[in-house]
Amino acid sequence: MQALVARLKDFLQYVTASLIDEPGHAQIKVAEIAPGVLRFTLVLVQRDVAILIGREGHTAAAIRRMLKAAAGMHGVPVLLRIHSHEEETALAATEQAPR
Repeated sequence: MQALVARLKDFLQYVTASLIDEPGHAQIKVAEIAPGVLRFTLVLVQRDVAILIGREGHTAAAIRRMLKAAAGMHGVPVLLRIHSHEEETALAATEQAPR
């Protein structure tokens, strides 16, 4: 599974780096959210989030389809989230807040 995660992460990095303005600030996080289910999170600067999502979400949808197809060949379901650094910080704060 680790080899697959590394290949998918490299693929995602390759695709996104060619589309965004600041690939040096991009982060890719991977989490197993259920047994055998992976969630990839792209954390980008705000301007790059808009670029990567594209008009009406077509670019993001295409990236999701390619990622799901690549992982699906190995029987692994995947999800892709795209956030700005600010959104990721806010999400982390709400997840760590006591209930």
